[in-house]
Amino acid sequence: MQALIDVILPVFLVLGFGYLAAWRGWIEDAHIDGLAKFTQGFAIPCLLFSAIANLDLSASLQPRLLGAFYAGALTGFALGLAGARLIFARPWPDAVAIGFAAMFSNSIMLGVPITERAYGPDALAANFVIVAFHAPFCYVVGITAMEIARASGAGVLGTARTIVNAVFRNSLVLGILAGFAMNVTGLPIPGVVQDALDLMIRAAIPAALFGLGGVLYRYRPEGDMATIAMVVCISLIVHPAVTFGLGRALGLTTAEMRSAVLTAAMAPGVNAYLFANMYGVARRVAASGVLAGTASCLLSAWVWLQVLP
Repeated sequence: MQALIDVILPVFLVLGFGYLAAWRGWIEDAHIDGLAKFTQGFAIPCLLFSAIANLDLSASLQPRLLGAFYAGALTGFALGLAGARLIFARPWPDAVAIGFAAMFSNSIMLGVPITERAYGPDALAANFVIVAFHAPFCYVVGITAMEIARASGAGVLGTARTIVNAVFRNSLVLGILAGFAMNVTGLPIPGVVQDALDLMIRAAIPAALFGLGGVLYRYRPEGDMATIAMVVCISLIVHPAVTFGLGRALGLTTAEMRSAVLTAAMAPGVNAYLFANMYGVARRVAASGVLAGTASCLLSAWVWLQVLP
Protein backbone atom coordinates (compact mmCIF):
# COMPACT_ATOMS: atom_id res chain seq x y z
CA MET A 1 0.00 0.00 0.00
CA GLN A 2 2.90 2.36 0.68
CA ALA A 3 4.02 1.97 -2.96
CA LEU A 4 0.57 3.04 -4.09
CA ILE A 5 0.78 6.19 -1.98
CA ASP A 6 4.44 7.12 -2.51
CA VAL A 7 4.99 6.06 -6.12
CA ILE A 8 1.76 5.97 -8.08
CA LEU A 9 -0.61 8.47 -6.46
CA PRO A 10 1.52 11.59 -7.12
CA VAL A 11 1.59 10.75 -10.84
CA PHE A 12 -2.18 10.27 -10.96
CA LEU A 13 -2.84 13.35 -8.84
CA VAL A 14 -1.14 15.52 -11.48
CA LEU A 15 -3.10 13.73 -14.20
CA GLY A 16 -6.31 14.05 -12.18
CA PHE A 17 -5.75 17.77 -11.68
CA GLY A 18 -5.59 18.16 -15.46
CA TYR A 19 -8.84 16.21 -15.79
CA LEU A 20 -10.48 18.35 -13.08
CA ALA A 21 -9.30 21.58 -14.71
CA ALA A 22 -10.84 20.54 -18.04
CA TRP A 23 -14.06 19.31 -16.38
CA ARG A 24 -14.56 22.54 -14.43
CA GLY A 25 -13.68 24.73 -17.41
CA TRP A 26 -10.59 26.20 -15.77
CA ILE A 27 -8.64 25.43 -18.92
CA GLU A 28 -9.96 25.54 -22.48
CA ASP A 29 -9.60 22.90 -25.17
CA ALA A 30 -7.25 25.18 -27.10
CA HIS A 31 -4.97 25.43 -24.06
CA ILE A 32 -4.95 21.65 -23.64
CA ASP A 33 -4.12 21.21 -27.33
CA GLY A 34 -1.30 23.73 -26.98
CA LEU A 35 0.07 21.93 -23.93
CA ALA A 36 -0.10 18.59 -25.77
CA LYS A 37 1.69 20.15 -28.75
CA PHE A 38 4.42 21.53 -26.48
CA THR A 39 5.00 18.27 -24.61
CA GLN A 40 4.70 15.78 -27.49
CA GLY A 41 6.20 18.04 -30.13
CA PHE A 42 9.06 19.62 -28.19
CA ALA A 43 9.62 18.79 -24.50
CA ILE A 44 9.39 14.98 -24.66
CA PRO A 45 11.49 14.79 -27.88
CA CYS A 46 14.13 16.82 -25.97
CA LEU A 47 13.93 14.31 -23.11
CA LEU A 48 14.34 11.36 -25.49
CA PHE A 49 17.14 13.05 -27.42
CA SER A 50 19.14 13.79 -24.27
CA ALA A 51 18.52 10.37 -22.70
CA ILE A 52 19.53 8.39 -25.80
CA ALA A 53 22.45 10.67 -26.67
CA ASN A 54 23.91 10.01 -23.21
CA LEU A 55 22.95 6.31 -23.00
CA ASP A 56 25.60 3.59 -22.87
CA LEU A 57 24.24 1.65 -25.84
CA SER A 58 26.69 -1.23 -25.49
CA ALA A 59 25.42 -1.92 -21.97
CA SER A 60 21.74 -1.01 -22.39
CA LEU A 61 20.76 -2.21 -25.87
CA GLN A 62 19.94 -5.80 -24.94
CA PRO A 63 18.06 -8.01 -27.47
CA ARG A 64 16.58 -10.02 -24.59
CA LEU A 65 14.99 -6.90 -23.12
CA LEU A 66 13.47 -5.86 -26.45
CA GLY A 67 12.41 -9.42 -27.23
CA ALA A 68 10.53 -9.83 -23.95
CA PHE A 69 8.74 -6.50 -24.21
CA TYR A 70 7.84 -6.56 -27.90
CA ALA A 71 6.78 -10.21 -27.89
CA GLY A 72 4.26 -9.13 -25.25
CA ALA A 73 3.23 -6.17 -27.40
CA LEU A 74 2.70 -8.38 -30.46
CA THR A 75 0.70 -10.83 -28.35
CA GLY A 76 -1.52 -7.94 -27.24
CA PHE A 77 -2.00 -6.82 -30.85
CA ALA A 78 -2.89 -10.33 -32.03
CA LEU A 79 -5.34 -10.93 -29.18
CA GLY A 80 -6.97 -7.52 -29.56
CA LEU A 81 -7.37 -7.97 -33.31
CA ALA A 82 -8.67 -11.54 -32.99
CA GLY A 83 -11.05 -10.67 -30.15
CA ALA A 84 -12.48 -7.68 -32.00
CA ARG A 85 -13.03 -9.74 -35.15
CA LEU A 86 -14.09 -13.12 -33.78
CA ILE A 87 -15.91 -12.17 -30.56
CA PHE A 88 -17.33 -8.75 -31.35
CA ALA A 89 -17.65 -9.16 -35.16
CA ARG A 90 -15.99 -5.83 -35.92
CA PRO A 91 -14.86 -5.07 -39.50
CA TRP A 92 -11.20 -5.79 -40.17
CA PRO A 93 -10.07 -2.11 -40.10
CA ASP A 94 -11.81 -1.66 -36.71
CA ALA A 95 -10.15 -4.85 -35.47
CA VAL A 96 -6.70 -3.55 -36.44
CA ALA A 97 -7.26 -0.26 -34.60
CA ILE A 98 -8.49 -2.15 -31.52
CA GLY A 99 -5.45 -4.43 -31.69
CA PHE A 100 -3.23 -1.34 -31.91
CA ALA A 101 -4.86 0.08 -28.75
CA ALA A 102 -4.17 -3.21 -26.93
CA MET A 103 -0.53 -3.10 -28.07
CA PHE A 104 0.47 0.56 -27.54
CA SER A 105 1.20 1.08 -23.84
CA ASN A 106 1.78 4.59 -22.48
CA SER A 107 5.53 4.16 -22.16
CA ILE A 108 6.47 7.83 -21.69
CA MET A 109 3.76 9.72 -19.82
CA LEU A 110 3.08 6.88 -17.35
CA GLY A 111 5.88 4.32 -17.66
CA VAL A 112 8.77 6.73 -17.17
CA PRO A 113 7.45 8.68 -14.14
CA ILE A 114 6.19 5.57 -12.32
CA THR A 115 9.48 3.71 -12.87
CA GLU A 116 11.45 6.77 -11.77
CA ARG A 117 9.41 7.23 -8.60
CA ALA A 118 9.61 3.53 -7.78
CA TYR A 119 13.29 2.89 -8.45
CA GLY A 120 15.00 6.25 -9.01
CA PRO A 121 16.32 8.11 -12.09
CA ASP A 122 19.17 5.63 -12.58
CA ALA A 123 16.61 2.88 -13.29
CA LEU A 124 15.38 4.50 -16.51
CA ALA A 125 18.07 3.28 -18.93
CA ALA A 126 16.04 0.23 -19.98
CA ASN A 127 12.89 2.37 -20.24
CA PHE A 128 14.55 4.62 -22.79
CA VAL A 129 15.81 1.64 -24.80
CA ILE A 130 12.23 0.35 -25.02
CA VAL A 131 10.85 3.82 -25.83
CA ALA A 132 13.43 4.27 -28.60
CA PHE A 133 11.76 1.52 -30.64
CA HIS A 134 8.20 1.86 -29.36
CA ALA A 135 6.53 4.28 -31.77
CA PRO A 136 8.36 3.02 -34.90
CA PHE A 137 7.64 -0.63 -34.07
CA CYS A 138 3.96 -0.15 -33.23
CA TYR A 139 3.26 2.11 -36.19
CA VAL A 140 4.96 -0.26 -38.62
CA VAL A 141 2.88 -3.17 -37.29
CA GLY A 142 -0.35 -1.16 -37.18
CA ILE A 143 -0.06 0.57 -40.54
CA THR A 144 1.02 -2.60 -42.34
CA ALA A 145 -1.94 -4.52 -40.88
CA MET A 146 -4.35 -1.67 -41.66
CA GLU A 147 -3.25 -1.38 -45.27
CA ILE A 148 -3.70 -5.15 -45.70
CA ALA A 149 -7.11 -5.02 -43.96
CA ARG A 150 -8.32 -2.18 -46.14
CA ALA A 151 -6.96 -3.86 -49.29
CA SER A 152 -6.10 -0.42 -50.53
CA GLY A 153 -4.29 -1.69 -53.59
CA ALA A 154 -1.34 0.56 -52.86
CA GLY A 155 1.10 -2.29 -53.31
CA VAL A 156 4.33 -2.88 -51.43
CA LEU A 157 5.89 0.46 -52.35
CA GLY A 158 2.74 2.42 -51.55
CA THR A 159 2.37 0.72 -48.18
CA ALA A 160 6.04 1.29 -47.42
CA ARG A 161 5.65 4.98 -48.32
CA THR A 162 2.66 5.31 -45.98
CA ILE A 163 4.61 3.71 -43.14
CA VAL A 164 7.68 5.89 -43.66
CA ASN A 165 5.60 9.08 -43.84
CA ALA A 166 3.68 8.25 -40.66
CA VAL A 167 6.75 7.22 -38.67
CA PHE A 168 9.12 9.98 -39.72
CA ARG A 169 6.61 12.77 -39.27
CA ASN A 170 6.43 11.82 -35.60
CA SER A 171 8.45 14.30 -33.53
CA LEU A 172 9.18 11.64 -30.89
CA VAL A 173 10.82 9.47 -33.55
CA LEU A 174 12.85 12.44 -34.80
CA GLY A 175 14.09 13.14 -31.26
CA ILE A 176 15.05 9.48 -30.86
CA LEU A 177 16.91 9.37 -34.18
CA ALA A 178 18.78 12.58 -33.37
CA GLY A 179 19.79 11.10 -30.02
CA PHE A 180 21.06 7.93 -31.69
CA ALA A 181 23.04 10.04 -34.18
CA MET A 182 24.74 11.96 -31.38
CA ASN A 183 25.45 8.75 -29.48
CA VAL A 184 26.90 6.81 -32.40
CA THR A 185 29.07 9.68 -33.67
CA GLY A 186 30.34 10.40 -30.18
CA LEU A 187 29.79 14.13 -30.59
CA PRO A 188 29.43 15.87 -27.21
CA ILE A 189 26.41 18.02 -26.46
CA PRO A 190 27.71 21.54 -25.67
CA GLY A 191 27.16 22.48 -22.04
CA VAL A 192 24.92 25.45 -22.81
CA VAL A 193 22.76 23.27 -25.08
CA GLN A 194 22.50 20.57 -22.40
CA ASP A 195 21.45 23.22 -19.87
CA ALA A 196 18.69 24.36 -22.24
CA LEU A 197 17.63 20.74 -22.80
CA ASP A 198 17.48 20.18 -19.04
CA LEU A 199 15.08 23.12 -18.69
CA MET A 200 12.79 21.58 -21.29
CA ILE A 201 13.13 18.11 -19.77
CA ARG A 202 12.11 19.27 -16.30
CA ALA A 203 8.84 20.54 -17.77
CA ALA A 204 8.17 17.50 -19.96
CA ILE A 205 6.62 14.87 -17.69
CA PRO A 206 4.52 17.05 -15.33
CA ALA A 207 3.19 19.11 -18.24
CA ALA A 208 2.48 15.93 -20.22
CA LEU A 209 0.61 14.36 -17.29
CA PHE A 210 -1.48 17.48 -16.71
CA GLY A 211 -2.26 17.75 -20.42
CA LEU A 212 -3.11 14.05 -20.62
CA GLY A 213 -5.68 14.55 -17.87
CA GLY A 214 -7.29 17.32 -19.91
CA VAL A 215 -7.29 15.22 -23.06
CA LEU A 216 -8.86 12.24 -21.27
CA TYR A 217 -11.82 14.39 -20.19
CA ARG A 218 -12.88 14.52 -23.84
CA TYR A 219 -12.89 10.74 -24.20
CA ARG A 220 -15.65 9.70 -21.83
CA PRO A 221 -16.96 6.16 -22.48
CA GLU A 222 -20.08 6.04 -24.68
CA GLY A 223 -20.80 2.35 -25.31
CA ASP A 224 -18.78 -0.64 -26.55
CA MET A 225 -17.99 -1.41 -22.91
CA ALA A 226 -17.21 -5.11 -23.47
CA THR A 227 -14.72 -4.28 -26.24
CA ILE A 228 -13.15 -1.56 -24.11
CA ALA A 229 -12.85 -3.99 -21.20
CA MET A 230 -11.06 -6.46 -23.48
CA VAL A 231 -8.54 -3.79 -24.54
CA VAL A 232 -7.90 -2.78 -20.91
CA CYS A 233 -7.42 -6.39 -19.76
CA ILE A 234 -4.97 -7.15 -22.56
CA SER A 235 -3.02 -3.94 -21.88
CA LEU A 236 -2.84 -4.20 -18.10
CA ILE A 237 -2.69 -7.98 -17.61
CA VAL A 238 -1.70 -9.94 -20.72
CA HIS A 239 1.09 -7.71 -22.06
CA PRO A 240 2.98 -7.43 -18.73
CA ALA A 241 2.34 -11.12 -17.92
CA VAL A 242 3.89 -12.25 -21.22
CA THR A 243 6.79 -9.84 -20.71
CA PHE A 244 7.30 -11.04 -17.14
CA GLY A 245 7.29 -14.72 -18.17
CA LEU A 246 9.67 -14.18 -21.09
CA GLY A 247 11.86 -11.93 -18.97
CA ARG A 248 12.35 -14.70 -16.43
CA ALA A 249 12.96 -17.27 -19.16
CA LEU A 250 15.50 -15.05 -20.92
CA GLY A 251 17.29 -14.09 -17.70
CA LEU A 252 16.69 -10.34 -17.66
CA THR A 253 18.46 -8.44 -14.91
CA THR A 254 16.37 -7.02 -12.09
CA ALA A 255 16.59 -3.50 -13.54
CA GLU A 256 15.60 -4.71 -17.03
CA MET A 257 12.71 -6.74 -15.65
CA ARG A 258 11.36 -3.79 -13.69
CA SER A 259 11.48 -1.41 -16.67
CA ALA A 260 10.09 -3.92 -19.17
CA VAL A 261 7.18 -5.14 -17.04
CA LEU A 262 6.16 -1.73 -15.69
CA THR A 263 6.23 -0.25 -19.21
CA ALA A 264 4.19 -3.19 -20.50
CA ALA A 265 1.71 -2.74 -17.64
CA MET A 266 0.82 0.83 -18.56
CA ALA A 267 -2.56 1.82 -20.01
CA PRO A 268 -3.00 2.39 -23.75
CA GLY A 269 -1.35 5.65 -24.78
CA VAL A 270 -3.01 8.56 -26.58
CA ASN A 271 -1.37 7.29 -29.78
CA ALA A 272 -3.99 4.53 -29.74
CA TYR A 273 -6.65 7.16 -30.37
CA LEU A 274 -4.48 9.06 -32.85
CA PHE A 275 -4.01 5.87 -34.88
CA ALA A 276 -7.75 5.11 -34.90
CA ASN A 277 -8.52 8.73 -35.78
CA MET A 278 -6.00 8.64 -38.63
CA TYR A 279 -8.09 5.94 -40.32
CA GLY A 280 -11.50 7.00 -38.97
CA VAL A 281 -12.26 3.62 -37.37
CA ALA A 282 -12.98 2.36 -33.81
CA ARG A 283 -12.35 5.84 -32.40
CA ARG A 284 -14.76 5.40 -29.48
CA VAL A 285 -13.14 2.13 -28.40
CA ALA A 286 -9.64 3.56 -28.68
CA ALA A 287 -10.44 6.80 -26.86
CA SER A 288 -12.44 5.13 -24.10
CA GLY A 289 -9.78 2.42 -23.79
CA VAL A 290 -7.20 5.13 -23.06
CA LEU A 291 -9.44 6.65 -20.37
CA ALA A 292 -10.57 3.39 -18.73
CA GLY A 293 -7.08 1.90 -18.90
CA THR A 294 -5.49 4.98 -17.34
CA ALA A 295 -7.97 4.90 -14.45
CA SER A 296 -7.48 1.13 -13.95
CA CYS A 297 -3.70 1.51 -14.16
CA LEU A 298 -3.70 3.09 -10.71
CA LEU A 299 -4.46 -0.31 -9.20
CA SER A 300 -2.75 -2.60 -11.73
CA ALA A 301 0.57 -0.73 -11.50
CA TRP A 302 0.49 -1.18 -7.72
CA VAL A 303 -0.10 -4.94 -8.18
CA TRP A 304 2.85 -5.27 -10.57
CA LEU A 305 5.07 -3.32 -8.19
CA GLN A 306 4.31 -5.98 -5.57
CA VAL A 307 5.14 -8.78 -8.02
CA LEU A 308 8.43 -7.33 -9.28
CA PRO A 309 11.69 -7.92 -7.39
